Amino acid sequence: MTSGRVFGVEQIGLKDLAMEPTDIVGKSKEDASLPKATMTKIIKEMLPPDVRVARDAQDLLIECCVEFINLVSSESNEVCSREDKRTIAPEHVLKALEVLGFGEYIEEVYAAYEQHKLETMHDSLKGGKWSNGAAMTEEEAAAAQQRMFDEARARMNGGVTAPKQPETNHSLKS
Repeated sequence: MTSGRVFGVEQIGLKDLAMEPTDIVGKSKEDASLPKATMTKIIKEMLPPDVRVARDAQDLLIECCVEFINLVSSESNEVCSREDKRTIAPEHVLKALEVLGFGEYIEEVYAAYEQHKLETMHDSLKGGKWSNGAAMTEEEAAAAQQRMFDEARARMNGGVTAPKQPETNHSLKS
């Protein structure tokens, strides 16, 4: 068994960043938390196998995630309010990320959002009341996803679209 490195809050200098139990808009720590087991799994999947994370560092990472979600939610609400809207839309979240200085992540976040939409649509078509045999093929879904990416880029670039890459048709036609 290899001995792994263990990082605690004290070792990485983040002890002073820990949030108090009522720091999140008047809610207790338990009211605004993320599932500990899920977060621990995500943390472990992101690190090399020989690295261990001390429990206090895991707790701090979870609190940082909660704080990040609160920050993005709050800014998304501000963006939404400036547009006189009452429902926060994905575009508001993307704009909030840009305003908060996370612009370099927008394309990746948007791609994850589109993938989530495709998976959700696929799941609902596959197993529920929407199933009528009209599900998209993988090629159609990929083409629809690419169209959505292009439209999102155009919106983010103020209507200017980047030159389109030539598409290759992988289907066999006889």
